[in-house]
Amino acid sequence: MDSKVDTVHESVMAADAAAAASGVTVRELDGIGELHATAGLLAEIWGRPGNLPITPELLRAFSKAGNYICGAFDGDRLVGATIGFHSTPQEQALHSHIAGVAPALTGRSVGFAMKQHQRAWALARDIPVIVWTFDPLVARNAYFNLAKLGAVAVEYLSNFYGVIPDVINGDDETDRLLVRWQLRDPIVVSAAHEGRVPRVDSGQHETVFIAIPPDIESMRRSDPALAHEWRITVRERLTEQLGAGGRIVGFDRAAGYVVQPAARDAVHPGARRGDSS
Repeated sequence: MDSKVDTVHESVMAADAAAAASGVTVRELDGIGELHATAGLLAEIWGRPGNLPITPELLRAFSKAGNYICGAFDGDRLVGATIGFHSTPQEQALHSHIAGVAPALTGRSVGFAMKQHQRAWALARDIPVIVWTFDPLVARNAYFNLAKLGAVAVEYLSNFYGVIPDVINGDDETDRLLVRWQLRDPIVVSAAHEGRVPRVDSGQHETVFIAIPPDIESMRRSDPALAHEWRITVRERLTEQLGAGGRIVGFDRAAGYVVQPAARDAVHPGARRGDSS
């Protein structure tokens, strides 16, 4: 019990430090006014004013049911939001569904502060894991999730949401990587305080690099056909590696995904898909 209390205390301290460093206040949201503001902010970020990514009514229901609805404030102004809901009881995980930060706050690590708040919130409720999906072509998100937070990519999901025509997804298929964030893992604890994953490559394992564009969102606007070609290429390469038992072990800004292929003499059981060990 003492170790759990210590972990919760550590996570709260890390969350407070991250919020202070980014110059925001991060807290849970309540009241229909704040929930309307949250839905409006997410619609603005995704460019979907007539088709909200999530409605105030659903947020109200999520809140009443004890789910995670958090906002980041720059003074009195809402500048970021994160929504998560509980997974199945046996999984003991929080599913982080959507998170966004106002473009004007880019570069202030507001997203990092919100994730540390989410981690502390989950640990205080004895939830050991947070899972979420992200577009594997968005380099900044890949780096943030894998290299800054210490989450582990466990499954490739092809066209997970179907086509979502907005300013972020364009008209492309919505492939996603599912990640698991083991909140008590020593790497995650270190990353919470250091702002990066303290991985050391021993050079003892073969690695494969899978590159992605540096700015897929701009490419979707300027050359959607090329962006779709990248979608197919990365999908094929990652699903081939993961399907053969390989593991994504990191992300490099210049080289892309760092994949450790399965050992040549290993027998790959179908059940290994999604294994984060």
